[in-house]
Amino acid sequence: MKKLVRYLLIFLGFLLFASLILYVLGYGYIFKAVSTTYLTGHKTAFIDDYPYFENHVIKNSDSIQEWPLHRAYNEVEATSTLDSLNRELETAAFLIIKNDSIWFEKYYDGYGKKSKTNSFSMAKSIVTALMFKAIQDGYIENINQPVADFYPQFDKSLSVGDLSSMSTGLNWDENYYNPFGSTARAYFGKNIREQILALEVVEEPGQEFEYLSGNTELLGMVIEKATGTSLSNYLSQSFWKPLGMNDDALWQLDSEESEMEKAYCCISSNARNFGKFGKLFKNYGAWKGQQLLDSSFIALASKPRFEESPYYGFGFWLSDYKGKEIFYMRGVLGQYVIIIPEDNLVIVRLGRKLIRKGEEEKHYKDFYMYIDEAYNMLDHAS
Repeated sequence: MKKLVRYLLIFLGFLLFASLILYVLGYGYIFKAVSTTYLTGHKTAFIDDYPYFENHVIKNSDSIQEWPLHRAYNEVEATSTLDSLNRELETAAFLIIKNDSIWFEKYYDGYGKKSKTNSFSMAKSIVTALMFKAIQDGYIENINQPVADFYPQFDKSLSVGDLSSMSTGLNWDENYYNPFGSTARAYFGKNIREQILALEVVEEPGQEFEYLSGNTELLGMVIEKATGTSLSNYLSQSFWKPLGMNDDALWQLDSEESEMEKAYCCISSNARNFGKFGKLFKNYGAWKGQQLLDSSFIALASKPRFEESPYYGFGFWLSDYKGKEIFYMRGVLGQYVIIIPEDNLVIVRLGRKLIRKGEEEKHYKDFYMYIDEAYNMLDHAS
């Protein structure tokens, strides 16, 4: 018995020492990561994790603009392939929006029309929209304005547009499974501003695409400084209220003290609200007779910046699948708002899992499958 107690004390002492070392080395956020994920039955961040973090409220308008339902709303059932896929990948919501009306809508696993789930990196497209809105409002000169105008410590060759188009040359480690990497620290740490302002430009900006979440975080900080208000408030005033969202949303913060939104991810809302962004972008910034965003911004965002990376523009992923010009918002667990203007079509999918892509592939397999099955359903109706 004494041996057991001694071993237990040694083990506890080791844990205490290891914890102290982690804190001293600046890795104290790992305890937050463990308590938020593994101790809640998850291996990584998950779509319902917003209650475990501080959040800013993205306020909606008093006048909600309800989605019009298509005259053939839900008349065609999901194909067996789509339904199986949605169940296998633990889909929360799947919408097909045709001709600016909801044509098909289905929820799974107890989720519904107002269920909040994490957008993950779909937020990057929304932050790019905020950048364009800040240019339109006169807070930012243009996409070529140097980031150094807002944060002088950065190389003057780094532009606001470089942040949006993922071509910064910053020394950010984009690794979702390294607990000591930049992404884990940003997600679970308490001072993302400090982390971002410690970055350096180590390669020439504006030359080639490299997907780094830190780019969007710095872009969010530029927008915050340029507008003099929080990202959540600017999003509310610029889009959430004008689009007549059906309820408030939440944007995760690094901490109550810092109050910086995780700009690269983590807007918690529902499929109908996210779908309104798809409709806005499909209609090139027009909404109910108003031009919320100049159409030239959407045209720029939905075209590749670099010939070598035709799969990304400014804040949006791009595809020519089925010979169509597609641009879309994407989150790490298979969150999608897929926009196909030529067919007046938007597809929204939220959920817990996706089908991983190969190292050289740029789009996930389920992305293609959702498009295929949506068209199969539409063809069945015609």
